[in-house]
Amino acid sequence: MSQENVPAQPPTGVGLDGLRTAAAGCTACELWEGTTQTVFGEGPETARIVLVGEQPGDQEDRTGEPFVGPAGRLLDKALTDAGIDRRDAYVTNAVKHFRFTQKGKRRIHQTPGPEHLRACRPWLEAEFAVLQPEVVVCLGATAAKALIAPSFRITKDRGQLLPWTAPGATGEPADDEEDAPHQTWMLATMHPSAILRTPDEARDAAYDALVADLRVVAHALA
Repeated sequence: MSQENVPAQPPTGVGLDGLRTAAAGCTACELWEGTTQTVFGEGPETARIVLVGEQPGDQEDRTGEPFVGPAGRLLDKALTDAGIDRRDAYVTNAVKHFRFTQKGKRRIHQTPGPEHLRACRPWLEAEFAVLQPEVVVCLGATAAKALIAPSFRITKDRGQLLPWTAPGATGEPADDEEDAPHQTWMLATMHPSAILRTPDEARDAAYDALVADLRVVAHALA
């Protein structure tokens, strides 16, 4: 096991492909030791929206791609229902390795700790620096607490657009509005996996609430 978790040190000026390649060898925290691979973000560098989840799950760890399991399929459906073009979106996670506990042959999800978020944050900041998105969507409490505030509560403050300065943002507003950096907005909503865990009788309402939050994002991108 690693003796301590230290922040990762991503390279600069290499674009998303270069970051993905570098992240494949990341050992900034101990989670890499028990996983299949690093699961980096995916999507175009021109993406206007970045969706940030907590961490990859079992299927994502095995495939090396984010949001490919049941939660990913639900997210894709919600984006479509909200009127957001999936090609405008980049999906990633606050932590790039799967944290789990082993129970027999099953690997059970375990929430990453603050030390894992700190170790992995430079990768997320590097993604933001390349993408410079218009809207960042925090999927679930872990991402919201990491990017907005530790006191943030999804149940209280979800679905609200908040002005936000992305890590890695550079430049000062110019007198000419066309040359001024665009405002980045932040919005938090439920993680799709939480909706899948919602009891049957309440799941449709939870899904509708996710779509309603994403429609706020769609309106901001219009």
